[in-house]
Amino acid sequence: MSLVLDPAAQDLLFREARTANAFTDEPVTDEQVQAIYDLVKYGPTAFNQSPLRITLVRSAEARERLVRHMAEGNQPKTATAPLVAILSADNEFHDELPHLLPHFPQAKDLFFTERPVRENAAALNAALQAAYFIVGVRAAGLSAGPMTGFDFAGVQKEFLDDDHTPLMVVNIGRPAEDAWFPRSPRLEADQVITTV
Repeated sequence: MSLVLDPAAQDLLFREARTANAFTDEPVTDEQVQAIYDLVKYGPTAFNQSPLRITLVRSAEARERLVRHMAEGNQPKTATAPLVAILSADNEFHDELPHLLPHFPQAKDLFFTERPVRENAAALNAALQAAYFIVGVRAAGLSAGPMTGFDFAGVQKEFLDDDHTPLMVVNIGRPAEDAWFPRSPRLEADQVITTV
């Protein structure tokens, strides 16, 4: 069975998707970011939690503060990417549930009164949304460089609050020449899929 998505879109979103390590200096506009969000906000999450929060790092001063928290190998690319986004999980996402889940507003109080439950749900569903976000960046014709090599506690203290847990930092822009490492192998279906 073939896929419904046309081959060019399959290539753009998946087969040619790579983690970019270098970018041109072409800016990423607010309009592009809005278009990405307007697409990926429709990706499903449990109870429509939508716990992902996006902090755009645009100013030189904020960029300097962020670079200090990045692992050494990630500092140069974060310092020079046209746009950097800190993706985090909002552990108080349940406050929005009466709006996001109007047919079941009591979900907030039935399932999410305890902070550890919210943290687990937020981490899983925000990670799912982070993946949608990366695919959305690709759909906008841009490249993403997602990274988890940074001081999580430092980034949280510097840019977030106790209710937001950082997940990853994503460099965004048009890829420069030689932006990618060589393609690494992938597992085949028979190594991953089990039928029971």
